[in-house]
Amino acid sequence: MLAEKNHSAPGLKRSLGLFEGITILIGITIGAGIYSTPQVIAGYQESFNDILWLWVIVGVFVYLGGLIYAELGTRLPNTGGEYLYLSRAFGPYVGFIFGWAQLFIIRTSPAAGLAIITVDYFEHFVNLTPFTHTALAILVILLLGTLNYVGIKQASIYQNISTIIKVGGLFLLVVAGLIMVQGQENLLAEELPSTSELGPFATFGATMMLIVFSYLGWDRVGYSAGEMKDPKRTIPLSLFWGIALVILTYLLAIFLYHYVLGMEGVRETKRVASDTATVLFGPVGAAIIAISVMFSASGSINGTMMTAPRVYYAMAKDKLFFRWFDYVHPTFRTPSRAIIAHCVWAIVILLVRQNFENIVAGMTFAVLIFYLFTTLALFKLRKQGVGGEGVYKVPLYPILPIFYFVGLLLLVFIRGYYEWEKSLIDLAFIATGIPFAWWFVSRR
Repeated sequence: MLAEKNHSAPGLKRSLGLFEGITILIGITIGAGIYSTPQVIAGYQESFNDILWLWVIVGVFVYLGGLIYAELGTRLPNTGGEYLYLSRAFGPYVGFIFGWAQLFIIRTSPAAGLAIITVDYFEHFVNLTPFTHTALAILVILLLGTLNYVGIKQASIYQNISTIIKVGGLFLLVVAGLIMVQGQENLLAEELPSTSELGPFATFGATMMLIVFSYLGWDRVGYSAGEMKDPKRTIPLSLFWGIALVILTYLLAIFLYHYVLGMEGVRETKRVASDTATVLFGPVGAAIIAISVMFSASGSINGTMMTAPRVYYAMAKDKLFFRWFDYVHPTFRTPSRAIIAHCVWAIVILLVRQNFENIVAGMTFAVLIFYLFTTLALFKLRKQGVGGEGVYKVPLYPILPIFYFVGLLLLVFIRGYYEWEKSLIDLAFIATGIPFAWWFVSRR
């Protein structure tokens, strides 16, 4: 990466508009989930109708979360996202623990996992040795890190391109697929017994976790608020339109997968989108989908790099993290050191775990816990009147936020109860930040 210069600290450049806000949300959210979870979910459930309703329910649930984050983002329209909301509502200890978890598991793990997925689909065209596979995955992280290092505008250009390709690829698959399936057998009505050995509640919880994982990313629009031209307008509109487009895309994709492959076919495949395209269009269709997935996964990494390092930067600026992170590159006007740290730790995770499933295990559980605290922050910040006049307000308050909070609590409880050993490990990992929180806050 490029060398840094020591000058007086400049501010972040405000250059992002509504289109960039929507593409950031879509770019982060549509990653590998829609290509890697449907086959697992099909094993847990018995019919397409059950699966479709669960995707709809989670979609509505995510939209409620979007309403909450829209209000929080307009009340505190500065760089940092949840770190800013949690710190203002509950103090620096909670804000630090959130930022700690972001760097060491929540946001860097997906970068490692999605880099692996990117190279997996590159293997559709070229056979790779295990060493070359790992080296290329590291290269993906470094290239995207360098792009973000030299400027958020440059990163946003790739984000726009990758978002258009990934969404365009999925919609092309769905629209062209719906035309091509005319005359073919409709397999939507196919039903099979669940292959899960878990009980009904545990199976429900496992399914919901997978679907929630596929939707993760919508919450990070507020991380770049300090670089938006008009954050009080851009944040809520980006959330509303971005989430709606993601939900529509996912439902259409799930519909086509099951229409073409049926329950049994979806369960047995490892690359559900590519296999669907192969049935409909042959090898050319599979190649197009492979390219689309590569842009999708890498675009999700890029979107996270456009947002998460701003949390580390914001923490350091508040003297709640290593001072080295409180640095804006004098030429590129980016939090360059925070971006470097993000890339380095993502590479460490990739080298240590080297498996997509292992990398993302427990991540969703940790994210849901912080969603709980962020929802509580809404109640406190609204009561305090933070943000003044002209902020967006969640409709039907407090009914919708309470409903959202109870749903989160239920998911966390189900996972914590039925997979308590894994949950304890996840909690212990987050808790490693507690002594560091005491150190930084006391010094501050």
